[in-house]
Amino acid sequence: MAKVVFKDYSQGQISLFPTRLDEKIPEDSPARLVNQVVDNLDIRSIMDGYQGGGCSAYHPRMMLEIVLFAYLNNVYSCRKIEDRLRV
Repeated sequence: MAKVVFKDYSQGQISLFPTRLDEKIPEDSPARLVNQVVDNLDIRSIMDGYQGGGCSAYHPRMMLEIVLFAYLNNVYSCRKIEDRLRV
C-alpha cells in the first residue's frame, strides 16, 4: 500500500508578509466556528479511505471545512465554491 501524502495544511503559517494567515479572519467570523467544529470531529474513517500514491492531496479537514462553510453561506455549486476560494 502506498504512503498517503497530503499537501501542507497549516493555518498558523507565515505568509510572505509579517502577519499570520489566520489573523486575517475576524474573531467573530462563522469560519472560526466551522474550523473549531471540524477540528473536533473524528475523521479516521475518511482518512482510512485514502489509498496513497500519486501526487499529494489536500487535507480532508480543510476540504470538509470548505464544504461546510460554503453550505453555511448557501453556496452549493462546486464552481461557485471554487470562485469564492479564488478571492
